[in-house]
Amino acid sequence: MQEKNISKSVIRRLPRYYRFLGELLKEGAEKISSRELSERMRLTASQIRQDLNCFGGFGQQGYGYNVSELREQIGAILHLDDARTVILIGAGNLGRAVAVHIDFERYGCRLVGIFDRDDTLTGESIAGMRIRSADELRAFCAAEHPAMAILCIPRDGAEDVVKTLIGGGVRAFWNFSHYDIHADYPETAVENVHLTDSLMILSYLMEENGETEDDTVTN
Repeated sequence: MQEKNISKSVIRRLPRYYRFLGELLKEGAEKISSRELSERMRLTASQIRQDLNCFGGFGQQGYGYNVSELREQIGAILHLDDARTVILIGAGNLGRAVAVHIDFERYGCRLVGIFDRDDTLTGESIAGMRIRSADELRAFCAAEHPAMAILCIPRDGAEDVVKTLIGGGVRAFWNFSHYDIHADYPETAVENVHLTDSLMILSYLMEENGETEDDTVTN
């Protein structure tokens, strides 16, 4: 299965395929054609075939795709069975929500540590895991060798934390801070999450759809 030189746009569609196929399994579907899948996902059938062909041959002409097998293969492409060790930096409201509501093992990860620089939080428990002081971060990385880190901290201070994590062998970041990790560490794998960007895009889409508050007010 060839996975080199795959465009990021294709990679970003894979979780959508995985999610939609999971919904199909819950509905009892055993097979589906690219046309039927395209109608559900609002992609063209040609786009779906091109995306999946990037990773090898899936499905049979005249039959379509076996839903269970295709989902399993996409899960393998996304390495959902690898159980990579993950640490969470920041035990504020966002960090707590991530720790409590994300089923890490379902997505190929295992949360092994939670850290915060606020020492008043040290010893508290989130999702059954004790919050550690940020002062323990360097020693923890040396002992446990976490593969990934989730940054639920403000931009201020993130640079120093990332420097420590990079020194401790972390090479992948789920980044909720506004620190541009790639600018200083271009070799790292980074997925940036800016929640306010989504809110601003929604504001734009409301205007485009004629759904702003001014449009809905009647005199």
